[in-house]
Amino acid sequence: MSLTIHPVNTASKREVDRFIALPFRLYKNCAEWVPPQMVDDEKLMMNRAKYPFYAHSDAAFFLAVRDGRDVGCIAIQENKHYNEHWDSKTAFFCLFDCEDDPEAARGLFGACEDWARARGLEKIVGAKGFLQGDGIGVLVDGFEHHPSIGIPYNYPYYGKLIEDAGYGHQRDFFSLYMPGDAKLPDRLFEIADKMAARRGFSIKKFASKAELKTWIPRILKIYNETFERNWEFNPVTEAEGKVIGERLMMIGDPKLIKLVMKGDDIAGFLFGFPDITAGVKRADGKLLPLGWAHILREFSRTKWLTIMGAGILKKYRGLGVNAILYAEMFRTVQEGHFEHMDIVQIERDVLTLDDALRLGGKIYKTHRIYEKNV
Repeated sequence: MSLTIHPVNTASKREVDRFIALPFRLYKNCAEWVPPQMVDDEKLMMNRAKYPFYAHSDAAFFLAVRDGRDVGCIAIQENKHYNEHWDSKTAFFCLFDCEDDPEAARGLFGACEDWARARGLEKIVGAKGFLQGDGIGVLVDGFEHHPSIGIPYNYPYYGKLIEDAGYGHQRDFFSLYMPGDAKLPDRLFEIADKMAARRGFSIKKFASKAELKTWIPRILKIYNETFERNWEFNPVTEAEGKVIGERLMMIGDPKLIKLVMKGDDIAGFLFGFPDITAGVKRADGKLLPLGWAHILREFSRTKWLTIMGAGILKKYRGLGVNAILYAEMFRTVQEGHFEHMDIVQIERDVLTLDDALRLGGKIYKTHRIYEKNV
C-alpha cells in the first residue's frame, strides 16, 4: 500500500475542506468526541489573507494519503512572536489526527520536521494551537470523559503514535472534576470577605454581553500581564485579541466572567463558561443552517460549568485574592445551579492545582505536551 504526504494548498477550498473533514470521519462513531472548534473558525485559521497569525508568523498543513484515501493530518507553525519573547527556535504542531497507522504518523511528523529545519528551527513541541486560549496537549488519560469546549480529545493510541515518531514527554496539564454540590469551608468564605473589606477588593460582574464586550481589551491586556512567564505564553496582537474576544462572546455567559477589582484596577479574574459541547456536537461543528439553535439551547440546558482561566496579577498575589476567587467560583456554581464543574488544564507546579485538590477536586483528564529536537 502506498503512502504519500501531501502539503495542503490553503488557497484551495477543496483541499481545506479535505483537511477539515478528516477528523469528522475519523470520530464519526466516537461518542465522546466534540469538534474542538467550529468549522468556520478552522477555515479562518487556514486563511492566510484573513487570519491575524499570518501577519507575523507562518504555518503549513499536511495530509497523509494512503492509496488515495486521507488517513491523517497535522499542522506545523513557526510563531515568531513566541520565539522572540522566549529567545527560542521552536516550532509547534497541532491539529494532529490520524488512523492507527504508525507509518502515516511518522510521515506527517517527518514533513513537519523538514519544514522546521528549513526555517532554522531546532525543536518541535506540541500540541499547541495558534492563539492564546487554544486548547493544548494530547489527551493521555481520561478518554471516557467528554472534552470541555475547545479542549482536544483524541483516541488512546495517539500517544504511542507520537512517541514512535521520536517525541518525548515535556510536561502535563491536568483537568479536575468537582461536583456542583461541593462545599467550600465556611472559614474560606470568611477569609475572602475579610480580605475584600480590609484591602478594598470588590467583584466586577457583567450584566450583558454588550457590557462585557467593552471590557475585552482590558481583560486581554491583564491576561497578557498575568501569564507572560507561563510556558505557553506569547504576546497577543490587537488583531488576534479581536479574534479571541469574538470567541469569548460566542461561547461565554457574561454572568460567569468575574473580575477582582482594586479600585479601577483589575487585580484578578475568573473565567467561567457554560459547557455547550453537547450543542456543538449536535450542530456537527457548523452554525448553519440550524447549528446555532442547538448551541443557544445548550446555554440554558447544560448542568456543567467549565473554569478555563483564573489568574492574579503579580503585585496583588499573597493578599488574599486567591481566596476571593475561590469563594466567587463556588458562588457562581450555586447561582447557576450547575451540577458539575470542570477546571481545565492546570500544570502540576501551579499553586492553583494544589488549591483545587485541597478543595475537593479530582484529577480526571491529563493532556501531555511532547517535544523533539530536530
